Amino acid sequence: MLAFTFPGQGSQRSGMGQPWVDHPSWEVAGEASEIAGRDLTALLLEAPMEELTRTANAQLATFVMSLVVLDAVERLGLTPAACAGHSLGEYTALVASGALSLADGTSLVIERGDAMQEAADDRPGTMAALIGIADDDAEAACQRAESDVWVANYNAPGQVVISGTEAGIAAATGHAKDLGARKVLPIPVSGAFHTPMMLPARTRLRSRLDTVTFHSPEVPVVSNVDARIHTDSSDWPGLLSAQLCSPVRWRQSLEALSGRGASLIVELGPGGVLTGMVRRATPDVRGVSVAVPEDLDKLMDSVSGVDDWAATIPSHQGEHLYTSERVVVSPASGVFEPAPHLAALEATALAEATAAPGSGAGAEPGSLLAVGDPVGTVGLTDVRTPFEGILVRWLAVRGERVMEGQPVAWIRTKAGRS
Repeated sequence: MLAFTFPGQGSQRSGMGQPWVDHPSWEVAGEASEIAGRDLTALLLEAPMEELTRTANAQLATFVMSLVVLDAVERLGLTPAACAGHSLGEYTALVASGALSLADGTSLVIERGDAMQEAADDRPGTMAALIGIADDDAEAACQRAESDVWVANYNAPGQVVISGTEAGIAAATGHAKDLGARKVLPIPVSGAFHTPMMLPARTRLRSRLDTVTFHSPEVPVVSNVDARIHTDSSDWPGLLSAQLCSPVRWRQSLEALSGRGASLIVELGPGGVLTGMVRRATPDVRGVSVAVPEDLDKLMDSVSGVDDWAATIPSHQGEHLYTSERVVVSPASGVFEPAPHLAALEATALAEATAAPGSGAGAEPGSLLAVGDPVGTVGLTDVRTPFEGILVRWLAVRGERVMEGQPVAWIRTKAGRS
């Protein structure tokens, strides 16, 4: 199962578009330029870092660059079963999922960048990464600072970003070192992003969000705010508004992707920082970064090697999928409905079931599924299990729109039972 992730502000690099100029996907930059009413290709090819560091430019450049990479990956025939984006990257994920059009996504990113820049100019702030500290201790350091400073990103185990005024950051980092932080890395930004100091930007952005049409995502998207999947299009304006003033729960988002069966998480866009976080937050999941055209071959090699790689993981209890675990995938795109005789079963009861193999729709709660038994429908298409085993849990919920190839059920095979 593939999941796509998209980077946020800070991943941009001067000249990052140059390797893509001769690639067919470069046309995406031209389309975005027409929508934005400015030459974004110059921003991606010629702008110095001083220009790219400005919040408004950094966000727009990273967003467009990630969409160029996404288009190149889609041309290979690869589609994700789920998406997530770090801060700004959430907008890229929503465009990738079909929840936002390119035009609406571009206009929102422009408004977001301008609003955040204005808020930062009115009330300057900064950010710092704390390395080697637990989440609770980072929160305690901020509280003990008795100043305007908060946790802004839960990136990975032992990696937390704090955000606030310069005085608040200075006080909090001192307490963080006392609580065990091994290193403090200042982040060169001018705003206290993902904190209450962005409230003016949130108010401005919310007005713009109300003018945009959101669609039900064709691919599930994990939200920064609560690390949950939201299939109701009406949820997203509020989530994107709240995101400006609340922490990015990135570690929890990676865990959510892993819990849905992701075996390969692909970062699309400049940088590669998110791929390192995959290794720390979900070590049983493989991560790969696509930033330049040469990375496309690396991605295809990784995709072709997923099965062999997964087979090397030792089996143990948990939500990940191992050699004794299998997923049933959707044979079509559409709305998923679990089979009536299975819909009410609880995961714990199923996991502990020991009854003899059932057959077809006559299977009783707690019984094994036989090869070919129906587990649900997607539209008018039956979803049948190709494995014999116990249904451990659903990976899609009733009424969720799923894509062809997306996992919908987790099966513990007969060989995997104790």
